[in-house]
Amino acid sequence: MAQRETWTSRIGFIFAAVGSAVGLGNIWSFPFQTASNGGAAFLVVYLAAVFLIGFPTMMIEFVIGRRGESNPVAAFKSIGHGEWSFVGGLGVFSSLVTLAFYSVIGGWVLSYIVGSLSGAYFGDPATYFGSVSTGNVAIAAHAVFMAITIGVVAAGVTGGIERATKFMIPAILILLVGLGAWATTLDGAAAGYEYYLSPDFGVIVDNFASIVPPAMGQAFFTLSLGFSVMIAYASYLGRDDSLPADGGAIVVVNTLVALLAGFVVFPLLFATGGVEGAGGGAGTAFIAIAGAFGTLPAGGILGAVFFVVLLFAALSSAISLLEVPVSFVSENYGYGRTTTAVAMGVGIFLLGVPTTFGTSWLNFYNDVVFNLLLPIAVLLLAVFVGWVANTEAIDEIELGSSFGPSFATGWLWWVRIVVPIAVIVTLYLGVDSLYSGIVAGDYF
Repeated sequence: MAQRETWTSRIGFIFAAVGSAVGLGNIWSFPFQTASNGGAAFLVVYLAAVFLIGFPTMMIEFVIGRRGESNPVAAFKSIGHGEWSFVGGLGVFSSLVTLAFYSVIGGWVLSYIVGSLSGAYFGDPATYFGSVSTGNVAIAAHAVFMAITIGVVAAGVTGGIERATKFMIPAILILLVGLGAWATTLDGAAAGYEYYLSPDFGVIVDNFASIVPPAMGQAFFTLSLGFSVMIAYASYLGRDDSLPADGGAIVVVNTLVALLAGFVVFPLLFATGGVEGAGGGAGTAFIAIAGAFGTLPAGGILGAVFFVVLLFAALSSAISLLEVPVSFVSENYGYGRTTTAVAMGVGIFLLGVPTTFGTSWLNFYNDVVFNLLLPIAVLLLAVFVGWVANTEAIDEIELGSSFGPSFATGWLWWVRIVVPIAVIVTLYLGVDSLYSGIVAGDYF
């Protein structure tokens, strides 16, 4: 059996994990989730979810991955709890479903880079979105995006994933900082910042049931939790890495990128008419941002830069979502990485084709993942580490760490009590929202 790959350096792992976390969820979804759910009120709930629930959950996946030193399904058996392997299987399934629609959105981004440079969407952003989001153009762009993703994953952990993310993550940060500096010069900057950074806590109280599920789902999605991605990535880690330190760095950089995206998007929207209509889902998000660039001097160039950032973010996450099923199939059944990456990629491409028929399918896929699959996976992971593999978890948290036993013990009890309660509440509200949408005919 071939020797299993590992990260060449700690920074390589951090960049790869940040790449998984930093995706469309940060730069596309986060600003428009914020616009849909009360502005700064949503931001407060989201940040609480990231640091109080997201960070401890990331440690759960790290513990399982490094302890198991295997793919997300086999890792549970390696730890000595093979009966829990279905949890890793749920993560593999979630990765497949998510990448199926995520790749379609990645294809839209490719079309918008071309549209920015050609000025194709300037006159009528809504019509342009309709022309690239469905039909043959959407299918072709979906195929190109998946082909790029397959190529990186097929090249391996160090030669493909680590090399690509070492380039893309610094590029995302540099370009976002540049766009953010430019956004401060816009006439709508002050109003945009106020909307983004001045929370009305009454909005949180009055809309708790509608804000919490998307905020928690956004936290899980942007940190790649519940997909088994961090289990897979942590399985390539060395024994001397500090899991809390690495996890903290990943969470901070991921959150920084999301916040930077808001500093670009909200001044831009307020400079061109406000956030009305910007938070209505996948389509309106693209229409709003494209319409804003279309009205500004040098909008084509600036729009192209923004959508290139979005492309890098989309690819860095797509790579991790494909790595999960590829590592599972190649390690469990002995197929070569290249063959597995191509086969899995083609299957995911076909699974995503229905979402090119209209955004209602895409919204359904998205809501199933956000409101159902991710909370269930996170809940099961918390129960497993908190109450079943707790001794192994403590050992892994302390290994290579300078935080000491008190941190590990406090983390374990937080995972045992607080995380499950928060996730159960989120799951209940999310399922209710999903059921209401189905009954109301919002999807089909």
